[in-house]
Amino acid sequence: MSDSTGITTQKHMKIKEILAYSLGLFGFQAIVGLLNSYQAEFYGSVMGASLAAVGIIILAAKIVSAVFDPVIGNKIEGTNSKMGKFKPFILVSVPILLIFTALIFLDIEKLHFENAGNALYVYIFITFLIWCLGMTLADVPTQGIAAVLTPNPTERTNVVSIANTAKQIGFSACAVIVPVICLIIKGGSKVLVKPGETDTPMISSEYFWSALATAAAGCVLMLLIVVWNKERVPYSAGEKNTFKDMINAIKGNKPLVLVIVSYFLGFGRQMAMGIQVQAANALIGSQNLVIILGITTAIGSMISMAVTPVLIKKLGEKTTYLLLSVYGFAISVLAFVIYAFVTQNQIVMYVFLFLIGLQFSAVTLMPMIMTADCVDYYEYETGKRKEGPVYALLSLTIKVCLALGTALGLIFVSKSGYSQALANGEAFTQSTKNIIFFAYTAMPGILALLSAIPMFKYDLYGKKKAEISAALAERRGSTETE
Repeated sequence: MSDSTGITTQKHMKIKEILAYSLGLFGFQAIVGLLNSYQAEFYGSVMGASLAAVGIIILAAKIVSAVFDPVIGNKIEGTNSKMGKFKPFILVSVPILLIFTALIFLDIEKLHFENAGNALYVYIFITFLIWCLGMTLADVPTQGIAAVLTPNPTERTNVVSIANTAKQIGFSACAVIVPVICLIIKGGSKVLVKPGETDTPMISSEYFWSALATAAAGCVLMLLIVVWNKERVPYSAGEKNTFKDMINAIKGNKPLVLVIVSYFLGFGRQMAMGIQVQAANALIGSQNLVIILGITTAIGSMISMAVTPVLIKKLGEKTTYLLLSVYGFAISVLAFVIYAFVTQNQIVMYVFLFLIGLQFSAVTLMPMIMTADCVDYYEYETGKRKEGPVYALLSLTIKVCLALGTALGLIFVSKSGYSQALANGEAFTQSTKNIIFFAYTAMPGILALLSAIPMFKYDLYGKKKAEISAALAERRGSTETE
C-alpha cells in the first residue's frame, strides 16, 4: 500500500507497541533525568563535594565512557538473535542501571568513609562511569530501534513524536517522584514551604530511596520494549563491521554529519535540566519546588512535540528546525532580560518558562526523526542499513552534550555564590539569582541559535526524502514484513 509518491502508507504498529515503546523511553529517561537533576546536589549538599569539581568529573566520565558507544553500535550490527539486534542490549542494561543508580546516591560516609578527600571524587568517577556504560547499553538500542519499528516514514515520525513526548515527561519525572518520597520519609526536607519559611535540605535517605524507586520503576518500563516491540525493517543479520566501516557509515552520510554538528553546537539547550534543583532553590526558595519549574517548561515542551509533526508536514524538517532554534534564542534571552532588569515576579517567570518549552522538540524530537531519515539515506546510497553505528554516534553526542551543558551550568552556579549562601544559611542575593537564571535561560538560548548554522545545508526533507522512501519501499519489495 502506497501513496501517489510511492511511499508505503501501511500502518504496522499496534497501540500496544506504541505504548510499550513510549513507556520504555519514559522509564529510561526518568533514570537519566534523576541523575541529571539531583546527582550534583547530592554530592554537594550531602557529601560536601565541590559543585564545579563534580561538574568536571561528570563531564570526564561521560567523555571516557563515550568510547563505549561505537563498540555497542558495532555489536548491535553484528547481533543475530531471535529477539532482534536491539533488544538483547536493553535487557543487559537493566541490572547495571538498577544497581549503580542506587550506588551513586548511597551516602558512603555512613560506611565509615569519612574525611575521604580525593577518594570521594574517585568513588564518584568510578560509579558514574559504570553507570554511563549501562546507560549506553540502553540508550543506543532504545533510540536505534525506532528506525526498524516500521518501514512507513510517516508512521515512524508519529511514533517517534509520541514516544519522545513520553521521553520528555520521563526526563522531568524526578520533579514529582522526589517530593513524593520526601513526603514519605520522616525527618527530612519540606515539600511545601510557606512564604518567609526556610527550606530544610534533603537528607541522604531521601536521595537514596528516590533513586531506588526511580531506577526500579524505570527498569520495569524499559523491559516493555523487549517484550512487546517488533523489529520490522529488514537488515543483514549478524553483519560484522570494522572500525573503518563504521567511520565510512558516518563520513559518507552528509545529512547525519550536519545533525551531529548542529547538536554539538547547541550542547547547552538542555543545560537547564542539569541545574534545575539549584535553580528551584535560588529562584523559588525550595529544591522540592523543582516540580514547578519542571512542569511549566514541560507543558510547553509537550505542546511543541505535538505540533512539530504538523510543522514538519507543512514546512519540512529544515525550516521547522531553524524556526524553533531562532524562536528559542529570542524567547530565552528575552526571559532573562525581563527577569534581571524589569521584574522578578514569579508568575511572569513561569509564563516565560512555558514559552521557552515550546522550542524543545528541536533538541528532543527532531534529532531522532532526522537520524532515522539519515539511516534511510545511507541505505538508499549504499544498500546497507547502519542503525548501530549511526545511533551510537547520536547517543555519544547526546551524552557528551548533556555532560557539557551540566558542567557549564554547574560552573555558573559555582561562580554565583550559591554554595556559600547555602552553607552559611544565608538568603540568595539578586546577583546569585541573576547568574543562575542566565544559565537556566539565556545561555541555552544563545547556543540554540548556534545550532541552527549547520541546518542551512541540510537537504534531507520534502521531495528528496519522499523519493528516497519510495525507492527503498520498491527495493525492499516483498522483504518487508508486516
